[in-house]
Amino acid sequence: QRHHSAALAQLASRIAAVAKYGATNGEDIFGKIKGLISDMISKLEKEAEEEGTEKAYCDEEQAKTEAKKSELDDDIAKLTSKIDQDSSKSAQLKEEVRVLGLELGSITKEQAEMDKIRMETHEDYTVAKKDLELGLTGVRKALHLLRDYYGGSAALIQDDAFMQQPAAPEHHSKSSGAGQSILGILEVCESDFANNLAKEEQEEADAESNYQKMTQENKITEATKEQDVKYKTQESKSLDSTVAELSSDRETTNSELSAVLEYDGKIKDRCIAKPETYEERSARRAAEIEGLKKSLTVLNDETAFLQRKNRRHSMH
Repeated sequence: QRHHSAALAQLASRIAAVAKYGATNGEDIFGKIKGLISDMISKLEKEAEEEGTEKAYCDEEQAKTEAKKSELDDDIAKLTSKIDQDSSKSAQLKEEVRVLGLELGSITKEQAEMDKIRMETHEDYTVAKKDLELGLTGVRKALHLLRDYYGGSAALIQDDAFMQQPAAPEHHSKSSGAGQSILGILEVCESDFANNLAKEEQEEADAESNYQKMTQENKITEATKEQDVKYKTQESKSLDSTVAELSSDRETTNSELSAVLEYDGKIKDRCIAKPETYEERSARRAAEIEGLKKSLTVLNDETAFLQRKNRRHSMH
């Protein structure tokens, strides 16, 4: 009654039946009862052994599932961390590629504007050069003619003086002072034309040099950025591919974890979800077996006593 055992209650009922009806049938009551108790002890010991085996199985399976859950949780955490890291890196590379695309577009626009300005300034230079060269050529021709004219007049005057020819009429004489004044003006014009032409040529050379320098720099910058776009695009695609593979691995691992959790639930239902623990059941069953063994010892003693008593009566 202290252990509230249904098995012991059943045994007690059977013993009571044997005690009540066995005597009328002439059966060995004590032998019958001892047999019942011995059978119950064997049954309880077998159940105890089976529960011990079950307990060992439960402990082992629970330990395995806990270890597997921990392993899979770690794997999922690592995969998630790697996925987040690679996704972030890929997004960063894509943003860098976007910025590089804007910079390349700006370079293309800048180069087109430079090309336009260079073409316009070169056309202006070509026109200005043609005009200056034309003006310079005209001035030099005028200088040549005037120098020949005034230079020839002086020679004639010297020859006439040597030959003692009479002087020409006054309205036929050349004014050397006026000639020198005209020559001076033309020489200034020649100098201005020459200087302006040289200045235009220098400005054209400088403009062309700067244009070529900037164009070359733009080409180098453009090539560098295009290579950056190429490599960053390749790297981001590779990272995206890795993320897809890792995501698939994580999905598989999650599926495996779900299966482990389902199995773990079944193990817990089998091993834990019981009204009393294994320790409580083991202690109860040990007490039952001990009590039955004591009862069996008492019965054995009682049987021996009755046998001795019967022998004494038969001797009288």
